[in-house]
Amino acid sequence: MTSAGRTATNSEATGSATLTASMGTRQDSGGDECPFCLIAAGRTDTEVLLSDDELLCFCDVKPGVAHHYLVVTAMHIDSCKALRREHVALVERMVAMGRSVLEKNKVNMNDVRMGFHLPPFTSVPHLHLHALSPASTMCVKSQLRYGPRSHWFITVSDVFHFMHGTVESK
Repeated sequence: MTSAGRTATNSEATGSATLTASMGTRQDSGGDECPFCLIAAGRTDTEVLLSDDELLCFCDVKPGVAHHYLVVTAMHIDSCKALRREHVALVERMVAMGRSVLEKNKVNMNDVRMGFHLPPFTSVPHLHLHALSPASTMCVKSQLRYGPRSHWFITVSDVFHFMHGTVESK
């Protein structure tokens, strides 16, 4: 992966367009246009709560519950629909980072909801995991966006099934 906020160039991708295409990334990610790419590049005043070479976590600007965090990829990936079998480890790391931030905030880990929005119902077309707690306190509007009956929010388990059938998260 590359440094935050940009897609891999052919030389950086160690074999290049194949990796870029398989990652579902865009060579022309438009780093100046994607707000999450700008955050990943450190070009905003958004407080990053946790990060590594591939991921970063920050508070959602329109929280659905008291603790609502986004875990985004540093490299631009359009959405969960771009994920493939080879992305299982990436999604698992996203979940681990979301859990870590929730645990640091001492939430009830039995009252957590994590998942992704399905295009075209994404507010930002850049892969991001929602980590929410306490899920039981979601208002009606939040339930429509992130709840179990939402038609455009899918859980991490759903994403694993979507990516390759029956593999479950660790």
